[in-house]
Amino acid sequence: MLQADLNKALIIGLTAILPLTACAKEEPKAPNVQQVENKLLLPEIPTEAEWCGEKLAINNEYYRERLDRELMNFTYSHSSTLQLLKRANRYFPLLERVLKEEGMPDDLKYLAAIESSLNPRSYSPAKAAGMWQMVPSAAKEFGLQVDEHVDERYNIELETRAACKYLRHAYELLGTWNLAAASYNTGIGRVVKQKKVQLADNFYEMNLMEETNRYVFRLLAVKLLFKNPKAYGFYLQESDLYHEVPCDTIGIDTTIENLAQFARERGLNYNLMKEENAWLRSNTLPNPKGKHFVLRLPILNDEKKR
Repeated sequence: MLQADLNKALIIGLTAILPLTACAKEEPKAPNVQQVENKLLLPEIPTEAEWCGEKLAINNEYYRERLDRELMNFTYSHSSTLQLLKRANRYFPLLERVLKEEGMPDDLKYLAAIESSLNPRSYSPAKAAGMWQMVPSAAKEFGLQVDEHVDERYNIELETRAACKYLRHAYELLGTWNLAAASYNTGIGRVVKQKKVQLADNFYEMNLMEETNRYVFRLLAVKLLFKNPKAYGFYLQESDLYHEVPCDTIGIDTTIENLAQFARERGLNYNLMKEENAWLRSNTLPNPKGKHFVLRLPILNDEKKR
């Protein structure tokens, strides 16, 4: 009886072990270090970075770590970075044209990229709006209309020109584009004060609040990303990118009582017109002083209109 019990226990034990043994045989080998490294891309830190013609030698651990942080953030925020790269194909040509007309550095377009991820409808809890994230007071100071019916912060070209006015003023006052950019984040007055307190004329020698300390390094990082997306693991084809929608333009210097009806009369719907004219904030466009507005009317084929 004892021997039978022992035999039974042995059979049960073997039965339990065999599946584990089979699983162990089927389990793939752990990847070697090279295989892991191929899957986890670590962004390379350059020895020098430049924005708006102002160079920074990455020659100490402080600079290296701060740039590395921002490069890793762009590299591994996959959906956000992909959308940024896609949008740039639609919006960078417009920004580049306006910056050139205003006599401003082309690299300022990257400031819009980090402010709003190139989302022209972006709105923040601080009431900053548009691609350049201007608050109402600054927008009005630099010539934009902001009210319940019209908010020109959502007009990409007009807000870009207003941002140029701000940045030109900041540059003339502060002396470098890096400090002008820092002031865009934290305010001109604060940068002027801290220059005096810290006895510094260079952004990289200053200690500002955390968000502002990161700000210019984000500009350096996003420029590196756009110059070589593949180096950071982003492979996009032309068909992946967003493209500008062809539009007609029409000048308006009178009141439009019903924008939905206005759109229908031109073969569009209200939503399509708002897509291209997000600065229209209600269903009417009062214009008692005869201001000249320009509306963009999307050109779509008959199939898309239906």
